[in-house]
Amino acid sequence: MTSLVPRPPYTDDELKALYPPNLELQLVQILLRHGERSPVSARFQNAGLPAFWPYCSAVRQLKSAVLDRHTGQFSTLEWKRRLETFGPRDEPVLAAGPAGELDGVCDMGMLTDRGRETTFDLGTRLRGLYVDRLRFLPPVLLDADALYLRATPIPRALDSVQETFTGLYPAHTRAPAFPAPAILTRAPGDETLFPNDSNCRRFAALSRAFAQRTADRWNATDEMAYLTRLYGKWMPEDSPRVAVDSHPRLSGIMDTINSTLAHGPETRLPKEFYDARGREIIEKIAVEEWFAGYRESREYRALGIGGLLGDVVGRMVGSAESSTADGQYEVARKLESGAMKEGKGATPIRFGLSGCHDTTLAAVLASLGAFESGKWPPYTSHIAIEMFRKRADVADGQSAASQQQSKTTTTPTETTTTDASKPGWFSSLFSFSSSSPVRAKPGNPPPGIGRKQSEEISAKERAKLDDYYVRIRYNDEVVTVPGCKASGKHLEGDESFCTLDAFKAIVDKFVPRNWKQECRASVQSSAFPPKPEPAGY
Repeated sequence: MTSLVPRPPYTDDELKALYPPNLELQLVQILLRHGERSPVSARFQNAGLPAFWPYCSAVRQLKSAVLDRHTGQFSTLEWKRRLETFGPRDEPVLAAGPAGELDGVCDMGMLTDRGRETTFDLGTRLRGLYVDRLRFLPPVLLDADALYLRATPIPRALDSVQETFTGLYPAHTRAPAFPAPAILTRAPGDETLFPNDSNCRRFAALSRAFAQRTADRWNATDEMAYLTRLYGKWMPEDSPRVAVDSHPRLSGIMDTINSTLAHGPETRLPKEFYDARGREIIEKIAVEEWFAGYRESREYRALGIGGLLGDVVGRMVGSAESSTADGQYEVARKLESGAMKEGKGATPIRFGLSGCHDTTLAAVLASLGAFESGKWPPYTSHIAIEMFRKRADVADGQSAASQQQSKTTTTPTETTTTDASKPGWFSSLFSFSSSSPVRAKPGNPPPGIGRKQSEEISAKERAKLDDYYVRIRYNDEVVTVPGCKASGKHLEGDESFCTLDAFKAIVDKFVPRNWKQECRASVQSSAFPPKPEPAGY
């Protein structure tokens, strides 16, 4: 529920089993929850909890690009941020931490120093796996052309992506002339990297209906009465009982408990809030309120997370097709010249990092029928969606990791400015030079079958997906999609490796054709499907 305790690195035997020699890793997409943060709202100040926390050192050393009209050039302005708030009579006062701190004070929901540490450490662990052990990524990065980086508009998600990228490739592992990487963001109304109830009225109606069902089920139970005995003395007078829909809501109480547990003693609640049974009850009910819809309703999955998973699958299919639909289109430095325009010699995307939220990760897992733990995703949790292709040229006794090592090992002394200027460096690993023109220009994404519904794909198109497999790991533990367990839908002998064809077919069932149009559907229609619509099939 709170901070993640990472599992130990894989042993050599575990690594060989996870990355078998007959499969070659081709594309990795990481969805990561941001790191530890301050609460999104000030709660329980009557219990002694400070409203403002002094754990955000980044605000002491901010930098902004500013335009100098005299020179016509941009320069960097260094500044620090102080937070202002209301005083007792609405006069402006500086927000202060518990010991009177005025600098380094966190805003609501801000990534803290601890959150920066854990997301950097996640990047270090990813480097340990994909660079040091699998040799899938190079030890020295010449440019970011093979990386897909994205974040939601919420600052803690962007900050977390930047920290994770820095842990994956610290400054000394990037070429001296390393160009600035592109990080993709969207306007709030277009965002699908988290369940966007603020900009999808039909999904908001579904969310309210499932939340109300949870309230009806739990508010009058012995479990809720137990929580009221624990926390009731600190609840507001107009909402003295703890409930799913109390004020603060039950999920809000959980948020504050988790945030305080992740930080220092200066920002702790009374011991009653950390009662083990109470925390277990809160988590169980909150998970039902927020995530049951994904397990039960195709529409809930489609509007909540279908757009994101459609994008994820689209990039995998683009990679299988050797087209710029694998994410190159979004991050390429130039779209209308050279290789990108013709689709020849373009750099294939190998690795993606998307900064998102707890609601993203649980929605993805639950929609795939793979939310096995039923636990709220801790801070800095991540999902690794890995795509492999079957190899025909690996000797039985040789591991995929050793094959990758022979392809991608590069030392800092071998990295030169000349090397960095060579186009298609990553493409040489897989000969991803497309034989057919795949033209891309702004506003017109490259063609491909990624967003075609499975039943609309021709036999010739479907053949492009042959010998490709998808495997999901959540916090370094393998999870299995139930619909992939059927014969012919997984790698022989391992149900966790779903065929790309089967995985796409499962996801396609809840990828919206037009998300914005479907979001405008009547909010009066029933929120619950007339018959079961189980996830993961």
